[in-house]
Amino acid sequence: MQTIISFPHLTPFPNQLSPVPFPSLTHFSSLSIPRSLTVAHWRILLRASTSESISTSTSTIAVDNSDSADSTAFVIRARNQIGLLQVITRVFKVLGLTVDRATVEFEGDFFVKTFFVTDSHGNKIEDSDSLQRIKRALAEAIAGEDDGGNGTISVTRSAANRGIVVRRPGLAEAIGERRAKAERMFSLMDGFLKNDPLTLQKDILNHVEYTVARSRFSFDDFEAYQALSHSVRDRLIERWHDTHVYVKRTKPKRLYFLSLEFLMGRSLSNSVINLGIQDQYAEALSQLGFEFEVVAEQEGDAALGNGGLARLSACQMDSLATLDYPAWGYGLRYEYGLFRQIIVDGFQHEQPDYWLNYGNPWEIERIHVTYEVKFYGTVEEVEMNGEKHQVWVPGETVEAVAYDNPIPGYGTRNTINLRLWAAKPSNKFDLEAYNTGDYINSVVNRQRAETISNVLYPDDRNHQGKELRLKQQYFFVSASLQDIIRRFKEAHNNFDELPDKVALHLNDTHPSLSIAEIMRILVDEEHLVWNKAWDIACKVFSFTTHTVVAEGLEKIPVDLLGSLLPRHLQILYEINFKFMEELKKKIGLDYNRLSRMSIVEEGAVKSIRMANLSIVGSHAVNGVSKLHLDTLKMNTFKDFYELWPEKFQYKTNGVTQRRWIVVSNPSLCALISKWLGTEAWIRNADLLTGLRDLVDNTDFHQEWKMVKKVNKMRLAEYIETMSGVKVSLDAMFDVQVKRIHEYKRQLLNILGIIHRYDCIKNMDKNDRRKVVPRVCIIGGKAAPGYEIAKKIIKLSHAVAEKINNDTDIGDLLKLVFIPDYNVSVAELVIPGADLSQHLRFANLTFVIVPFLRLIDVTNE
Repeated sequence: MQTIISFPHLTPFPNQLSPVPFPSLTHFSSLSIPRSLTVAHWRILLRASTSESISTSTSTIAVDNSDSADSTAFVIRARNQIGLLQVITRVFKVLGLTVDRATVEFEGDFFVKTFFVTDSHGNKIEDSDSLQRIKRALAEAIAGEDDGGNGTISVTRSAANRGIVVRRPGLAEAIGERRAKAERMFSLMDGFLKNDPLTLQKDILNHVEYTVARSRFSFDDFEAYQALSHSVRDRLIERWHDTHVYVKRTKPKRLYFLSLEFLMGRSLSNSVINLGIQDQYAEALSQLGFEFEVVAEQEGDAALGNGGLARLSACQMDSLATLDYPAWGYGLRYEYGLFRQIIVDGFQHEQPDYWLNYGNPWEIERIHVTYEVKFYGTVEEVEMNGEKHQVWVPGETVEAVAYDNPIPGYGTRNTINLRLWAAKPSNKFDLEAYNTGDYINSVVNRQRAETISNVLYPDDRNHQGKELRLKQQYFFVSASLQDIIRRFKEAHNNFDELPDKVALHLNDTHPSLSIAEIMRILVDEEHLVWNKAWDIACKVFSFTTHTVVAEGLEKIPVDLLGSLLPRHLQILYEINFKFMEELKKKIGLDYNRLSRMSIVEEGAVKSIRMANLSIVGSHAVNGVSKLHLDTLKMNTFKDFYELWPEKFQYKTNGVTQRRWIVVSNPSLCALISKWLGTEAWIRNADLLTGLRDLVDNTDFHQEWKMVKKVNKMRLAEYIETMSGVKVSLDAMFDVQVKRIHEYKRQLLNILGIIHRYDCIKNMDKNDRRKVVPRVCIIGGKAAPGYEIAKKIIKLSHAVAEKINNDTDIGDLLKLVFIPDYNVSVAELVIPGADLSQHLRFANLTFVIVPFLRLIDVTNE
């Protein structure tokens, strides 16, 4: 009878959820099995895997230093097993050794492999102690494989004079003892954590006492939130681990989503809904004397982003997990968010948003996952094997430390990872300061390094701010690509496979330095020829642009880039030179067009056009809507579209019904599920088209209106609490909430409100009876250095004070500004909106202004 493990396929194609048959026992030694197997299954597997077990004496390791003048030959005879070659080569790699070449011969069930190895300096290994340590490490690794281990070894450098230690989970000298330990371990971890209310209550109380360190007999709502979150995280981690094991074993093509911003919002409600256990948690908390909604309100927003670009990133992560893609997100772990917006006398004031002040229960610090990131310095030319190579000698080095955040899918066990980087000082600098007794310098170095990931959107009105912003971009890019390339090289030996196994998506131009960085890695470190490296780069990158205004496209001054990243500037010049030469062959000497399409802008300030770089270095360019794409093709990137029309496409900006209906609008969620007769639309949005059949159903319309009224009541209560303004539920709620910017047309909206007010003031009583009452709601933050945006906020408050205090107007018109707008506030505002005004194309302003006086304020 075949055993079936119910676990989704993780492929680059959505909705493939067929179960995975259990592999044959010959593959057991290199496979990690999910927890869904029973203890009985494990006993059978252990007996099968050890029934033909061979003692370590069956395998032999010999050293031959006479066979080659420039390398040491390790001759290994062992039983032929899948994955053993990878284990052996990994041991050599961890020991810092290089395998120059290898041969293999077969003797029945055994093989004889000869590895010709050199040390880290390319020399032959002759020291007897070193040879003995290497042989011991190999022997332990091979013995583990012969024991029927799981193929996962950890080779680490131990304390002084202990050499190399190879550790395996549950490894014991005797096979019988090892089997007993394995049985005991899996009996303790047999099955996933249970989700009945009693088990959930026990988990919550355990976290109250042992994680939060509060008495289980006395804890408040916030402490209940902390314990509840850790309980939910435990369940995420189970799925997360099994997802990574499965993907690592099946080796599909992986998607890496690179974004400097992820506006995730609150995680608790979204997580329990995606896990399908919200009702169980609500019941468990209720029996403990808490309300789930009240506890969930204790969570603050993760301040990792600002506007639509960041929400796109968050929705992408949710959708990728739900559709079973093997995906990772990469970003920065900002300690301070954009800022907290405080309104005083109508003026915006900024306060630090230290969102980590009370901890973040959803993240896992990976202190062992660190990478060096380099800045400044010089580029030197060296000769290697008769060829000249460029070597970057950095002037400053910092460490990137990983923080992982599990992202669950809805209706699937798939749980993917959002890895965020925090900056720490390099150990090298700390050691130098310690050796010289310069403690103060050590502290200064730490503060300077940590500044890189301190704040989202540093004020870039001066050189220091611009440099910090560029440092953030490269820090994030360098750490992410090192992590991605390291993971690729663990499973693959040939960079020709990179486009088939890795997809890198650039969310706007912030991560565009990835193109130059991957060229540096492939050319300078992996020594690929330029043309081959460029072909690989163009195949792995795709690009989403969020900007349609040419003036808003990102540019980096050449002087700044050359100082901070000298090798990357050389690479960018080389990319542009080759692109210009190819372009001349296609369009001739049209210098105006060549100038527009050049990656390097020759102007008053010589700069690198990051959008042009992203288009040239990507195989696909994505707009965030059809209208947006049309603007890109006809205006912003017209020259590139004419050259590469096949590159341009669009995917609608980030929307997920899990966050924006199920979490933030539960009444509407229940209504839709009732009338469609299924909850499957929560995973498959196409099913919402079934609502078209209800367009003339009066009962459905009545229930829909009731849901809207309830949502408007919630929003009206929030408005009154926040501003003191009492609004009518019979009014149309007209909403425009987004970052304050001239081209996002809040100013035009306010001018329209002034015109509406003027029209109503000049109407007679009969005409006023025809007016639809309206509550105009505006919200958003202005960048600290954006004076005009700040004046728009002040104008909004001045107009609101005039209109809201005019008893002659009454409830016919109100204006409300919502401060400190974020995802959690949006979850309250959007369900209560009757009209959402969010078109923001700059070219529309020239159409709208002449018609401001034609706004119809009557009920047509």
